[in-house]
Amino acid sequence: MRLAVPLEIDAACFATWRQGLPVIELGGQTMGTSWRVRLGAPPGFDRAAVQRAIEARLEDILAQMSHWRADSLLGRFNRAPGGEWFTLPPDFAQVMEAALDVAERSAGAFDPAAGALVDIWGHGPVPATAPPTSAQIVQARTASGFVRLAYDANTARLCQPGGVRLDLSGIAKGFAVDAVAALLAERGSEHALVEIGGELAGRGLKPDGEPWWVDLETPDATAAPFRIALHQLAVATSGDYVRGLHTIDPRSGLPVEHAMAVSVVHTSAMLADAWATALSVLPPIAMQAAALRENLKVRALTRLDGKVEEWISPALASMTAAD
Repeated sequence: MRLAVPLEIDAACFATWRQGLPVIELGGQTMGTSWRVRLGAPPGFDRAAVQRAIEARLEDILAQMSHWRADSLLGRFNRAPGGEWFTLPPDFAQVMEAALDVAERSAGAFDPAAGALVDIWGHGPVPATAPPTSAQIVQARTASGFVRLAYDANTARLCQPGGVRLDLSGIAKGFAVDAVAALLAERGSEHALVEIGGELAGRGLKPDGEPWWVDLETPDATAAPFRIALHQLAVATSGDYVRGLHTIDPRSGLPVEHAMAVSVVHTSAMLADAWATALSVLPPIAMQAAALRENLKVRALTRLDGKVEEWISPALASMTAAD
């Protein structure tokens, strides 16, 4: 077992930390997966009210950014004619700005405008009965690409150039994790672990003074287990270890075959989510170069010549020690 801990403890969290509080768990379904919260319940904690508030917050995010709902704002954008402008609500605007930034920094390995490619491979709302033809891939690539989007950050307005289909599934789940953590803090629960479909954020400390420990996904037996203290940190993992070859390279239009599990640790679950997706698309050498350039905390399990190789970025290695 290897352990990774933050190099600094947030002293401010002790102002609201209380020893011995009961740890309770909340949960439900969202985004085609499950959500779960564990928290130290402060005095007067209203479990039912917090459950309802989380469900309402997640529903609002889905109503804006769901690729699976035709009536979502994203769904309406995808069906809009070329030249139509949409004013994005604050949540959508925040996600869109982060998505476009990561798309630019990753040279298109992450692309929020690759929904057409995702759809033809059957990973969207309509299952595919067969793999797409080369002609279908070319057509979807022509209709896709973040470079086709026009976004005005000053007014939070996004223009549909015609035929572009957004897919924010590689970043919206991380945003939702951050949003739930922020909601809990607003309601006096600043010490919590939030998870949505394997993307996690740990805030503060457990009532026993321990951090929120989580284990990285390690689907290959040759790699030693890896445990991280999520103290004011988040982690997201992308790869094919659960759902098979479901990640599509926006640049080629083909499934990614080399990435088993790529985990990114970040202060933002949204950015951890986006970068985990981007890095899993990039070939190992390019992935390592991008992680080094962006100073990202990364543990990657990738396939090379029939073998699984592990790579740990220097930023993550600086947090790591043997148990």
